[in-house]
Amino acid sequence: MPAEAKTEPVATRQAYGDGLVDLGEIHDDVVALDADLSVSTQSAKFGKAYPERFFNVGAAEANMMSMACGLAATGKIPYASTFAIFATARSYDQVRLGIAHNELPVRIGASHGGVSLGEDGASHQMIEDIALMRAMPKMQVIVPADYNQAYTAVIESYERFDGPMYMRFGRPKTPVVYEEIPETLGTGVDILREGKDISIFTCGHMVWRGLEAAETLEREDGVEAEVVNVSIIKPIDSQSVLRSLAKTGVAVTAEEHRVVGGLGDAIRQVAAEQHPVPVFALGMQDEFGVSGTSEACMEHFGLTASGIADLAREALLKKPIVQHPPIQGAPWS
Repeated sequence: MPAEAKTEPVATRQAYGDGLVDLGEIHDDVVALDADLSVSTQSAKFGKAYPERFFNVGAAEANMMSMACGLAATGKIPYASTFAIFATARSYDQVRLGIAHNELPVRIGASHGGVSLGEDGASHQMIEDIALMRAMPKMQVIVPADYNQAYTAVIESYERFDGPMYMRFGRPKTPVVYEEIPETLGTGVDILREGKDISIFTCGHMVWRGLEAAETLEREDGVEAEVVNVSIIKPIDSQSVLRSLAKTGVAVTAEEHRVVGGLGDAIRQVAAEQHPVPVFALGMQDEFGVSGTSEACMEHFGLTASGIADLAREALLKKPIVQHPPIQGAPWS
């Protein structure tokens, strides 16, 4: 049975587990692997439902990725699950040469991404995983906004997308952004709130914060901010990004990740090549995470609604007075 839409805060990793179980019921070629973290990643739900198709490899993440390669090469659709820090940093060589280079349909379900992981601290808070996976040839990158969209991402990872895929999920419960489970991810660029003064591009745990920031800007400053959820960071829908940039003429990006190589750089590339406007990035600077509660860590690094609103106010001061039309025929078109 398909999952029911959530209305209260819930973790996106829970959607990963629920989606896996539902895929397993429909498709007998779906298999799941985990590296001794199945309760945390939620893949344990699949293991309980389909034990003959579940493989717990222990604390051997690199080996898990190689096993996923072998399963994919024999016609299975493997879902390899672990924390984001281990899925990317510890297993990079196996993911790059085994999965991506061979364009195998392995879906990496990476949970506990970003500093919202909380108390585990810098050693476990992966803040450059999107950059690593986005830079890797052939790898697709998806960062859903809430449980409802995350469930759709898992289902569509089998039914719609081909080739390697990296999906990032979070540890803490987060507010619902989509009232219903979306029928599709679409192009991966959704305008959640229309606006004409500034674009706020967000992903993952920062989406609901972006919406709160937009409400604050309208209430306190009379600013109409357009909030855009970019759930598919690679390949990015550059045309949808471009339309928002052309409408507002200035942008802020907000992500639970380094400002280098992630969503911010993806938006800046589109802007630089097709519609040069100021794009300001909110995210982790040249720093590692800290230990604390999930929300305390987010607040420590300014990854909040007020942080987005403050940066938007700064960006508006740099907004060009004269707006130019987008450049036609640029590489991103």
